[in-house]
Amino acid sequence: MKETVLIKNVSKSFGKKVILENINLSIHGGQIYGFIGPSGAGKTTLVKMIVGMDRMDAGTIHVLNNKMPDLNILQEIGYMAQSDALYSELSGAENLHFFASLYQLEKAERKRRIMYAAELVNLEDDLKKKVSSYSGGMKRRLSLAIALVQNPKILILDEPTVGIDPELRLSIWNELIRLKNEEGKTIIVTTHVMDEAERCDFVAMVRDGCILSSGSPGELKDRYEVHSFEEVFLKAGGRRS
Repeated sequence: MKETVLIKNVSKSFGKKVILENINLSIHGGQIYGFIGPSGAGKTTLVKMIVGMDRMDAGTIHVLNNKMPDLNILQEIGYMAQSDALYSELSGAENLHFFASLYQLEKAERKRRIMYAAELVNLEDDLKKKVSSYSGGMKRRLSLAIALVQNPKILILDEPTVGIDPELRLSIWNELIRLKNEEGKTIIVTTHVMDEAERCDFVAMVRDGCILSSGSPGELKDRYEVHSFEEVFLKAGGRRS
């Protein structure tokens, strides 16, 4: 499979605090990659550097063969941040139209993508409402719709299902699986919810700025001779491989 993201020897510190230490990872198209770990592990910093929002102190990151940061590649990346970056005084529809206008989409295609994204996150009936009236879960759903609106080759989602009900969470995961199977998208998801790791094709377990272990969910459970992902994470914390 074609390599879409290559992370080599990446390290990052804020002052004396080490956030990431010598991270190496190769990410391929048509798969879902999960960065799994507790809050503060370094997951958000890593995805921000993949997007090009933050610079590493050492090492390199290439996305679609372009060294990051590179503004020209942002057309191909859909990014959902952990904190919602929305215009509260605009409606949901106005937010979607604004962000869609930033990309090179024909008018008809832009309209189609906006409706697809709104339907995916079940917001069609709320698009005319101001975002200031949205609940936290609705804002997360709108942020996900915005990340998908330009039909990116790479989708990077930072804690996408926080505050979303179980039924919609399952629907979103089913769509992510469809996107990687039918459209060959690269999907990167950060989460601290261990059962979501089971839905990923490849998992990197992150703690204290280091990758403790990585592989498919099945490989990791076999490697540590356990049956649940919680047990994998507990055992991986005791040794690195």
